[in-house]
Amino acid sequence: MTRIHFSKYEGTGNDFILIDNLNGTYNFLSEVHVMKLCDRKLGIGADGLILINSDVSSDFYMDFFNSDGSKSFCGNGSRCAVQYTLSLGIHKGKTKFRAIDGFHKGTVTVDNISIEMNDVSTITAHLNDYVLDTGSPHYVQYSDDLSSENTIRKGKEIRYSPSFLQNGINVNLLQVLAPDQIKIATYERGVEDETLSCGTGATACALVHDFVTNSSFGKIQVQVKGGDLTVSYKRGSKGNYSQIVLSGPAKFVFSGTIDC
Repeated sequence: MTRIHFSKYEGTGNDFILIDNLNGTYNFLSEVHVMKLCDRKLGIGADGLILINSDVSSDFYMDFFNSDGSKSFCGNGSRCAVQYTLSLGIHKGKTKFRAIDGFHKGTVTVDNISIEMNDVSTITAHLNDYVLDTGSPHYVQYSDDLSSENTIRKGKEIRYSPSFLQNGINVNLLQVLAPDQIKIATYERGVEDETLSCGTGATACALVHDFVTNSSFGKIQVQVKGGDLTVSYKRGSKGNYSQIVLSGPAKFVFSGTIDC
């Protein structure tokens, strides 16, 4: 049994366990360990776990695990990792890091932590809805009133449908509040539940809303159940997107040790 030193962070209600693994001390952690640590009754409790690993090509490697032990990219997790690594002295407010989907840049300001997302080249229509990849695959469906929706039930129906059963997909419901303001609810694969926020989901919904309305605002305010995020972007002539930046708060919750 090994004693693990950890910190807990949250980004608009999306919560994560962050562990300094720069020296490789916790390389032994397996899917089973991750599930145990993320368990909200028997462990620390979190939507995901992040190992901060050393990386020869950037400031650090963000090794992200969903609460079921699977791996993906995570927008809010990345923002929390940028804030956490600032506290470790790895950078001074601007950083370049690597994740499962490649390189990203992060910036810390007084109230926000921003990360540059990868370009999105394709948004695909699926029946009356939309599918795209913002580091993780997302399904976006418009809703007239999120308060009347059962996000978990609808999320499971789509995520476990024949089209997406094998690889899974995150499911987002999108309500329009204003031309440049939306409200969303997200069912996350890997957590297999609704979460208070999803950074890649907020990004996906913002881009879909721009794509559908052809508004080219360049910035969309996204209201999630855990707070507010901003997605800025540049739209190309072919409906592709670049210079995508996800911004919002990321806060330290507590730190401690646990035997695992």
